[in-house]
Amino acid sequence: MPSAEEKKKDSEKSSHKCNLKSPPVPPSHAPNLAGSVIEAKDGLGGSNYIRIQNMSCTANLGVRLDLKRISLKCRNCEFNPRRFAAVIMRLREPRATALIFGSGKMCVTGVKSTHNATLATKRFAYIIERVGFKPEEHLNFKVQNIVGTTDVGFPIRLEGLVYAHSMYASFEPELFPGLIYRMIKPRVVFLIFVSGKLVITGARTEGDLKQAF
Repeated sequence: MPSAEEKKKDSEKSSHKCNLKSPPVPPSHAPNLAGSVIEAKDGLGGSNYIRIQNMSCTANLGVRLDLKRISLKCRNCEFNPRRFAAVIMRLREPRATALIFGSGKMCVTGVKSTHNATLATKRFAYIIERVGFKPEEHLNFKVQNIVGTTDVGFPIRLEGLVYAHSMYASFEPELFPGLIYRMIKPRVVFLIFVSGKLVITGARTEGDLKQAF
């Protein structure tokens, strides 16, 4: 039977093991929410916040892929060639979904900042490399679309807005309750609702969202 002193030493060792922390993750490899909320001037002397809801980006691994092999060796992915000719792969951190095609092209969605988009793309490329394929160093990463939402805080008279900006706006309340406003520069589309809520889509950068608003 171990003595009381030996038991005390064992408990101290076990508590020391539990208190050991894993080494810190470098900031460049850690998911963050920077860029998911953007502050923009409202033109009335104040400011408003635009929340990024989704970001779509593309990359090219530069190598032909065997999708069946990838789906068998990787977790959190699905592949049904009869329904869709791409592997659907998901990440938890950062939360992202990739469509990976046999040509080596990849579409990443579900991220809410440019940092997380680039990080997710690199992680997907690393997973593909671990399966046995060798992606190129330069992935040709491009952000294709950013979707943001905001609330101006007051109701909007859509009939008056479409009358004043008939060249850029269209409003068909029988088909869709929101007004569609197509801006030329920057090239973005607003979905404007009578409640004052706005959806901004088509932007390529966070700066486009700020400039459009």
